[in-house]
Amino acid sequence: MKLEDIKKICVIGAGNMGHQIAVCCALAGYQVSCTDISQEMLDKAESFAKGYLPERVAKGKMKQEQADMALANLSFSNKLEEAAGDADYVIEAAVEKIEVKRKLFADLDRITPSHAILATNSSFIVSSEVAYSTKRPEKVCNMHFFNPALVMKLVEVVQGAHTSAETAQITMDLAGKLGKTGVLLKKEIYGFVVNRILAALNAEAMFLADMGIATPEEIDIAVTNALGHPMGPFRLVDLTGIDLAYYIGMERYQTTGDPKDKPSPLIVEKFTKGEYGVKTKKGFYTYD
Repeated sequence: MKLEDIKKICVIGAGNMGHQIAVCCALAGYQVSCTDISQEMLDKAESFAKGYLPERVAKGKMKQEQADMALANLSFSNKLEEAAGDADYVIEAAVEKIEVKRKLFADLDRITPSHAILATNSSFIVSSEVAYSTKRPEKVCNMHFFNPALVMKLVEVVQGAHTSAETAQITMDLAGKLGKTGVLLKKEIYGFVVNRILAALNAEAMFLADMGIATPEEIDIAVTNALGHPMGPFRLVDLTGIDLAYYIGMERYQTTGDPKDKPSPLIVEKFTKGEYGVKTKKGFYTYD
């Protein structure tokens, strides 16, 4: 299989990452089916695409023909079989829960054509955790986009021991076709490159806030003004989702049994209150 053999891409998950990945793929000329178990999420995803693309045209960032092509390439379905049944490449962007992903990959193995590559967009879970739910582990890898996927240029491609060189190369080539810069990790490691570095900074930021040494707002001011980051760690976790941070922390703790891997008390408090950040209009900050 080669990059040229990919005609249709299925994106699983219509949340903030999924629907933006779907639009990226549609803009690159692929037929794209975005699927989710929630019709409400699919409706929001479709509404986003129908608003975002004309807005880019109005701002002179995109030609009308490009927007029209992308919209024509996009479809939305709450039926996995319908969305993935004829896909050449699948990008899974579902919730960061290992049991959900394993079931999903087993279903995809049954539903999709035998040549299809199955990639997970997980930001922490390595693909070997789901590859053996399929009969094609050599065609399973990580293809990790960054949020917001329509803006961020980097894509991490992780080639586990089970992943064939062909699968890794096609995924790198696909990242380039989508206008992204791919980096290839030749071994699996929890958190990959960027999130391992970011996690160390975030853990220290959470510790400082948990201990009452400085407020989240003050820590963000320090990081943006002294380190030159475009946003501080608390503003960033609001953007990516406090619920995601909670699930990742709990998943890691259940794997290692190490108490230091548990989510920060502040993250647990916000999660319990349902204050997930931008998506709920309230997290460490309040959003209109």
